[in-house]
Amino acid sequence: MTENNLLYTLALQHVPNIGGITAKRLISHCGSAEAVLTEKKQNLLKIDGIGSVTISDLFKTHHLKEAVKEIQFIQENGIDVSYFQDDNYPEKLKHCIDGPILLFQTGNIDLKKQHIISIVGARKITTNGIAFCENLIEQLVHYNPIIVSGFAYGTDITAHKSAMKHNLQTVACLAHGMNQIYPKVHKKYMVDMEKNGGFFTDFWSSDTFDKNNFLKRNRIIAGLSEATIVVESAEKGGSLVTADIANSYNRDVFAVPGRVGDSQSIGCNNLIKHQKAHMLTTPLDVPYILNWELEDDKKPAIQKQLFVELDATEKTIYNYLNENEKQQLDSIALNCEIPIFKVASILLTMELKGVIRPLPGKLFEVV
Repeated sequence: MTENNLLYTLALQHVPNIGGITAKRLISHCGSAEAVLTEKKQNLLKIDGIGSVTISDLFKTHHLKEAVKEIQFIQENGIDVSYFQDDNYPEKLKHCIDGPILLFQTGNIDLKKQHIISIVGARKITTNGIAFCENLIEQLVHYNPIIVSGFAYGTDITAHKSAMKHNLQTVACLAHGMNQIYPKVHKKYMVDMEKNGGFFTDFWSSDTFDKNNFLKRNRIIAGLSEATIVVESAEKGGSLVTADIANSYNRDVFAVPGRVGDSQSIGCNNLIKHQKAHMLTTPLDVPYILNWELEDDKKPAIQKQLFVELDATEKTIYNYLNENEKQQLDSIALNCEIPIFKVASILLTMELKGVIRPLPGKLFEVV
C-alpha cells in the first residue's frame, strides 16, 4: 500500500471505539480509510451499525499526527505492514471478521501454501507437557508445518524452540508493539526466530503494555491457523480463550487429555468433554483429522520392491488393504483389531516405507 493509504489507515486504527469489525464496515462503505476520515459525519451515521458514540472521536486531528509518528517508527525499524485487502495479508486471517485492518511483521514469514497450526497451553507447563509438545512437532516435521504461538513462558516458547530445532518456520504473535519484547528473557531467541519465521502484532509502538492485550492477541494466533492445539491448561486460562476463538472461526481445535484431578489438565479435559476439541493422544491424529498429505518432494524416494520389511502389525494392515482396496482409518483399526490411536502412527511408517499412500477423504490404499 502507498504511504498515503498507510497514513490514513493507521489514523483510523488509532481511533477509540473503532475495532477491526467497525473499521472494515466503514472502509467497505466509503472505499478507503482516507474516504472514511474525510466523509461527512451525517453520511457515516447512515451506515448500519454506526452510531454517534462510535465515531465521536473520529475527526480529531491528533490521530493523523500519531499516524505520522508510527510511520516513522515503522520505516526506521524495517517493519513490514500488510493491509487486510492486500495479497500479502495472511489468507486465513482474511476470513476472520474481527481480524485487524493492519498487521505489522518482522522476519522472514511466508504463509502461502503451508500447513499452519497454533500450539498454546499453560505457562507453567509440566515436564509431560514439554515432552508431548516436543514429540508432537518432531513427528509432524515431514509435513513441514508452520508453528504459531505467543512467545510467552511455558508452552509457547517450548513450541517455538522445538520448531527452530527442526528447521520449521515459526511465528510469534505479540501482545505489544515491536518496540519491546515480553518476556525480556526471550529476547535471546529473536534472531533465530526471524531467520525462519518472525513476529506479528497489530499493536503500535505507542500502545500501553496491558494484560488485556494478551486476550486480544489470541484472535490472531487462532486466526492465522487451520487448527489450534492446547497442550495443557488449568480450568481457566488464555489458551482456552484461544480455543474458543478458533471454534468461533470454525477452525479445528485439539486438546491433549490428562489425568482427572491434574490441575494443568482440567481445561483440556473440559474442552474434550464439551466437544469443543478433538482428543489428541498421538501426534499423527493431527494430519489424520486435518487430512494432510505429504508433499511429493517430502516423500521418501524409495523404489517399490517385491518384499519390504514389515513387522507383524504392518503385514496385517497391508494384507487387509490389499484385499479390500481403499479403506478409512476407522475401518482399518476395526477390522485389523488394532487400537485406533496406534493405527495413524503405523500408517505413516508404512507410507514412509513406500507400501501404502493416503488419499483424499482420509482413505488409504496399497501402492
